[in-house]
Amino acid sequence: MPTVALLFGGQSPEHEVSIRSARNIYAAIDKSRYQVVLVGIDKAGRWFHLSESELLNPELLVVNGRRQLGLIPGARRNQIVYLDGEGHFPQIEVVFPITHGPYGEDGTLQGILRHLSLPFVGPDVLGSAACMDKDVTKRLLREADLLVAPYLCFHYFEKEAIDYAGVVNQLGTPLFIKPANMGSSVGVRKVENKAEFDAAIAEAFRYDHKILIEEMILGREVECAVMGNAIPEATTVGEVVMEETGFYDYESKYVSATAARTDIPALGLDEEMLNKLMLVARQAYRTLGCEGLSRVDMFVCEDGKVYINEINTLPGFTQISMYPKLWAAADVSYPELLDRLIQFAIERGEREARLEKSL
Repeated sequence: MPTVALLFGGQSPEHEVSIRSARNIYAAIDKSRYQVVLVGIDKAGRWFHLSESELLNPELLVVNGRRQLGLIPGARRNQIVYLDGEGHFPQIEVVFPITHGPYGEDGTLQGILRHLSLPFVGPDVLGSAACMDKDVTKRLLREADLLVAPYLCFHYFEKEAIDYAGVVNQLGTPLFIKPANMGSSVGVRKVENKAEFDAAIAEAFRYDHKILIEEMILGREVECAVMGNAIPEATTVGEVVMEETGFYDYESKYVSATAARTDIPALGLDEEMLNKLMLVARQAYRTLGCEGLSRVDMFVCEDGKVYINEINTLPGFTQISMYPKLWAAADVSYPELLDRLIQFAIERGEREARLEKSL
């Protein structure tokens, strides 16, 4: 059986979400087809070999472990070893990273796995980095004639020059302020006045050196799951409907199962619009160099225009996450979904191995 390393945790505010996703994946993966090895990354960036009981312990909120691992770039076998030198870590055939946020889905981890010659689930280095940086994402999508919300981008050294009146003059209110490189709505705030604006700017800069200030798009936010390498497939779209006034923030996504409901397919959209949304999702996926999987979040406006909000290259796999729910609605079971994602990773790894690395 191929040995799959399930990689979770990481140096990110989404550390706990990653652990929850890993528990779900571990419970669903077909263990008659794959041997699963559990590797957790703590908040300092150290890698540990964890046991099943350690992962499934509901008290595990932050990765820690007894057996730290070392990495050997350039090796073709035994790329991962025990630092204490005792025993042999299992030989890995493919890695399933479910490390959300910075240092997990921004291309940095993908680069490490490339150096280790280990195939992995999800987009490669460029696609991961491009999708993580919301400013770069929007620039590439606009170049492909896909619609994105008007926005302004500011770096940390421009912080004192950010002028509320000037921003409102260009983008109006309400506004959304967010870190450029972060997921799961961490650091995102909706603002309607200067006091909220100033607080949101400070909050966003807690998580990144670059932030976005976006015009609010009046439309319904829907989500589409995409999967595949050369010929990606897309599901119908789902919609998260807030039970109370607000936006779909971190707590709604991962903490409260009652703050929102999920409609799959999204209600009130005709077949023509559903097909258009699936097409736009696939176009965005290809434009940004995605492979394996991604979830594409879009806004549908009353005039029929479709704006792309963001592309999540390693979407959540918790019990209330949209990505597996969308595929379940397409009659792709959770174990089958995981199997297909692993096979796409192996396929890309074999393709990469055939390339010449030197003259």
